[in-house]
Amino acid sequence: MFISVSPTAEKLQKFLELNPNLPKDRVFADNSKTFDAYKAVGFGNLTDVDKNTKPEMKPPGFSLQDWWKYITNVIALSPVDPNEKLTGPPEGVLRLGGTFVLSGNDIAYAWADALPGAHPEPEDVVKAATNAWGSA
Repeated sequence: MFISVSPTAEKLQKFLELNPNLPKDRVFADNSKTFDAYKAVGFGNLTDVDKNTKPEMKPPGFSLQDWWKYITNVIALSPVDPNEKLTGPPEGVLRLGGTFVLSGNDIAYAWADALPGAHPEPEDVVKAATNAWGSA
């Protein structure tokens, strides 16, 4: 399952077009104004970041084509509601996310992004999923 911040159905549809390997029936968008679900699982936003903490940042393994796709679509996909008058940075842009592996009602793995771009090692997520669900 994949959950993201998206204020409009059109932005979610564009995201899915750009990421055809994601199963559409398992992708959901939080278009709330309060982000209560994100807060409930402990995800913060950029204003919460401890300025003294420097998490290890690794660039994604993008190809030149991947970078071009990202650069040419990042503004169009940004979680900004075009109908909302801005008085500062939009909450959706400030919101941080994370990664969970669930096993039934238990959390087998949890990661909260410390900054945009900080992410868990994919191998750690796969290992947690394999331990939780067994090999596929």
